[in-house]
Amino acid sequence: MLGSETLRSIPESRHSYQLSEIIRHRAWVEIDRAALAHNVRQIKQVLSPQTQLMAVVKADAYGHGAVRVAQAALQAGASWLATATLGEGIELREAGIVAPILLLGAINTPQEVAAIANWKLQPTLCNPQQALIFSETMVELNKVIPVHLKLDTGMSRLGMRWEQALEFVQLVQQLPGLKIASIYSHFATADDPDPTTMQLQHQRFQEAIGQLKAAGIVPPRLHLSNSAATLSDRNLHYDLVRVGLALYGLYPAPHLRSRVDLQPVLQVKARITQVKTIPPGTGVSYGHQFISDREMRIAVVGIGYADGVPRNLSNRMQVLIRGQRVPQIGAITMDQLMLDVSSIPDLQVGEVVTLIGKDGDREISADDWADILGTISWEILCGFKHRLPRVSSNRHREQLTQTIL
Repeated sequence: MLGSETLRSIPESRHSYQLSEIIRHRAWVEIDRAALAHNVRQIKQVLSPQTQLMAVVKADAYGHGAVRVAQAALQAGASWLATATLGEGIELREAGIVAPILLLGAINTPQEVAAIANWKLQPTLCNPQQALIFSETMVELNKVIPVHLKLDTGMSRLGMRWEQALEFVQLVQQLPGLKIASIYSHFATADDPDPTTMQLQHQRFQEAIGQLKAAGIVPPRLHLSNSAATLSDRNLHYDLVRVGLALYGLYPAPHLRSRVDLQPVLQVKARITQVKTIPPGTGVSYGHQFISDREMRIAVVGIGYADGVPRNLSNRMQVLIRGQRVPQIGAITMDQLMLDVSSIPDLQVGEVVTLIGKDGDREISADDWADILGTISWEILCGFKHRLPRVSSNRHREQLTQTIL
């Protein structure tokens, strides 16, 4: 056991204790701010002239890091931000972000309403009961708060039925402490190549707005489009578009790939922690779901399902090492996974493994994982845990050597 005197005798010059380097010794998520800025510019190029971009940064910016992404998106040209929860909005305000922030989720308690007013956030109202709670709280606080009214045009999630839009808007207009900032809805099938349902929802939205205008009510701001609708049709843009997935460099559907040139923002990387040779007939990992059929060189990697690598990818995924694809073998464990690296005989401990991202001319994407699992890329991105630090990538210089010295 090392005593304090022994620990102090270790030469300081041989070691770096900088967190920015230490966090890359196991596994991490790299965020490419240049790619994010590129995506913002690409999206803005397809927008109608009067349309502003709302960057959706809920769920920690789809796993990319909300504060980092929000700052970069605003700097690149986004005008608004959107989060799902009150806590997410407060996090952005605490980071010094002053841009308007829309809360997409439903808020129903006076305590939350007071917090929204304190942090100058902008809530979504979905029904009269909610509107009354907001109004009563604002009267108590002697404040006026901007609110966004959501209509349900076919998503059957949050929102007032579109047929009741006029009644809802008139009620909110009469309530003290509330000022309508926008009216909006959300598409359910915008990523479907068949636009029938999307067109029906758009028609309902137009009818609802038409009823308002016929009653002499002109909404200050309208918005309807998510990423898929934004890329599909300029007629759906209105005053704002709420862009999430496309901001992060992924396409909501294959048929939309030709609309803009997007670059993935996120890469997931880890390091080799041990390399060994096993004989034929050797079981690998829990349950021995994989048994070697030959002498095999395997590598252990310091990342697992506790970091967000789905266990159902076991024996089904590949990773990139030195620009080569190598298969994952055995059950993925909580903190580690194993690879067949027989094709790279000189592989060393400390080398970098790319689980999602580009290495050389080859690439593995969140879409690839989603296809294997029968899910969507949104779920893959949001699955990476906070145990994986988010760090900025640098295209111009290598941050660390490939091996730990």
